[in-house]
Amino acid sequence: MSTLVIDDLHASVTTDAGPREILRGVTLTVESGSTHAVMGPNGSGKSTLAYVIAGHPKYIVTSGSITLDGEDVLAMAVDERARAGLFLAMQYPVEVPGVSVSNFLRTSATAVRGEAPKLRLWIKELKEAMSALQMDPTFAERNVNEGFSGGEKKRHEILQLSLLKPKIAILDETDSGLDVDALRVVSEGFNAFREETGAGTLLITHYTRILRYISPDFVHVFFDGRIVESGGPELAAVLEAEGYERFITAEAS
Repeated sequence: MSTLVIDDLHASVTTDAGPREILRGVTLTVESGSTHAVMGPNGSGKSTLAYVIAGHPKYIVTSGSITLDGEDVLAMAVDERARAGLFLAMQYPVEVPGVSVSNFLRTSATAVRGEAPKLRLWIKELKEAMSALQMDPTFAERNVNEGFSGGEKKRHEILQLSLLKPKIAILDETDSGLDVDALRVVSEGFNAFREETGAGTLLITHYTRILRYISPDFVHVFFDGRIVESGGPELAAVLEAEGYERFITAEAS
């Protein structure tokens, strides 16, 4: 069992006009085997929460804490967070020219596992993981995310997830830019990872369509830098029907 605890987290970003607070007191606990969907409108701070957990240097934590199994995540460098068991599937994965997918994944696996996987076994493991995601074997020799379609980028994120097997997976709008077929394949790949590992999940999304494939245990409404309402899967259905208008109206009043 692993537990990610976020307690009264405040974070800011530096702008030309000075520091601007984005996270305004986020409290959330994600345990192994549980999936938390964080939903909210554009600009509410959902992606900022993901980046702060992962250690993006753009964001400055001003108060609060994040711990993973009792260890202070905020005291860890970005690579230390990954080795500790945190994984972020990014909304907009970056290109890494000159580095093949195969080399990138084996290097990542070596860092997380503490030793290089034996090449023969690694090739077999990689091929099986790619096959499960309906990925062409030649994909492994392409440069990381260079010229990839939206669906290929997201498949690559789930491929990383299945090979690195983190304790806590953070999916930042993984459904963004995916057609129906790609969304189904990516979701099935994630569900297979979740079933195999029992990892905890923080699933950040605008829309409920990915929740038709990935069933959450908890749904949280994120607005103005904090969680304003929590519930079970039924809350997602309410948001689908009503949108976020009542939260926006309440804030304005």
